[in-house]
Amino acid sequence: RLYQVEYAMEAISHAGTVIGVLSKDGIVLAAERQATSNLLEQSLDNEKIYEMNDNVVAGVAGHAADANILINQSRAIAQRYLLKYDSPMPVEQLVRRLCDMKQGYTQYGGLRPFGV
Repeated sequence: RLYQVEYAMEAISHAGTVIGVLSKDGIVLAAERQATSNLLEQSLDNEKIYEMNDNVVAGVAGHAADANILINQSRAIAQRYLLKYDSPMPVEQLVRRLCDMKQGYTQYGGLRPFGV
């Protein structure tokens, strides 16, 4: 039984919903913003939809700190590909690289799985 994986899954289940809809004319992404308290001032820095590069946009749900790490890694991977090949990175390849990194954090000792 892996408690860290269970905690990550629990964090994801309590996160706000992010939905993507594909149509013939384009894509629509929508994210639920959860208010923690009516007494707290709402800030715009807690975004859930991020632009990776010119052809990739991502929506995240879960721990914001974990999401920021994954977003920054994805942007760096996409930029290295663009610099090396002078074309945007295919989405499937970017997703595969990101999933390999997430699997490594789950599989190896001493690392906490991402709660995203």
